[in-house]
Amino acid sequence: MINRLQSPRQTFASGTRTSLTLVLLALVTQAGIVAVQRAFPPQGRMVEVDGARLHVVDIGPRDSGLPIVMLHGASSNLEAMRRPLGDILAGNRRVILIDRPGHGWSTRGRRQDSTPQIQARMIDEALHKLGIDRAVFVVHSWSGALGARIALDHPHRVAGLVMLAPVTHPWRGGVGRYNEIIAMPVIGPLLAYTITLPLGYVLAESGARNVFLPQTMPDGFVKDSATPLLLRPREFIANAYDLVTLKEAVAAQVARYGEIKAPVTIVAGEPDKTVKTSIHARPFAAAVPNAKLIVLPDLGHMVQNAVPDLVKAEIETMIGRIVPAQAAAD
Repeated sequence: MINRLQSPRQTFASGTRTSLTLVLLALVTQAGIVAVQRAFPPQGRMVEVDGARLHVVDIGPRDSGLPIVMLHGASSNLEAMRRPLGDILAGNRRVILIDRPGHGWSTRGRRQDSTPQIQARMIDEALHKLGIDRAVFVVHSWSGALGARIALDHPHRVAGLVMLAPVTHPWRGGVGRYNEIIAMPVIGPLLAYTITLPLGYVLAESGARNVFLPQTMPDGFVKDSATPLLLRPREFIANAYDLVTLKEAVAAQVARYGEIKAPVTIVAGEPDKTVKTSIHARPFAAAVPNAKLIVLPDLGHMVQNAVPDLVKAEIETMIGRIVPAQAAAD
């Protein structure tokens, strides 16, 4: 067999086609960004902190005592915590939902500001500006590490911590090759600004369904949770940085978990394949002095969607113990 080399004209034509394809995809992406942002506009106010501008939604009665702060996980935004759990809690509690730095409508100045330590400092500053002295924090998945970090570095802010399928410990393996590629210089932004959004529209529904297993994803979840915002290049890159730096970050804070003094309630599921309870929730509960662990045999990763009434009951129980204890201390 004779290998035939491309002529200079063929090479030029091939390169031109590739360039035109990338330009077309980039234009499609820009149009998609405009469409997504029109479909899912910001619902709250912006709070400036050092290194970020945080989008905050404040719902529920202001005079209801100890407020609740809700922090979402990876590949999502505050709407993933608001529906249904946040809205249920807001029936009789003040609820503050925050888009983490770089997610939803929050921005961050540096993509590298991806660790729980840095984001904890930003959220603490935002709460100070909002006049929130202490709160019960409700955190999901990636934000398990963030909630733990807030409790460690800013203990005055944390009256209690409710963790839903939390990430807390290093794990074996990675976080998906595509996240590692997107976090790479040059090639990551090139992909994010060309193929991520159009490809993501095709895959978003099936990806979300897998996270819910063994539960069934609610109809309309992708739209109701504003998940398409993730497909915007700047957020997709920020999310990738959050994920690829997380293992090292939790490894650095594991030895300090015994310092957490706030009451902690953890709700997780045995079948959760996204964040394994045996690697995270169980050892965390064993390390924290004042922790309550609830593991359900048929619960997947999306705890706030699957058992919102249970989570609400646990939050109310926690507040019912915190308030009298605080009054006695004062």
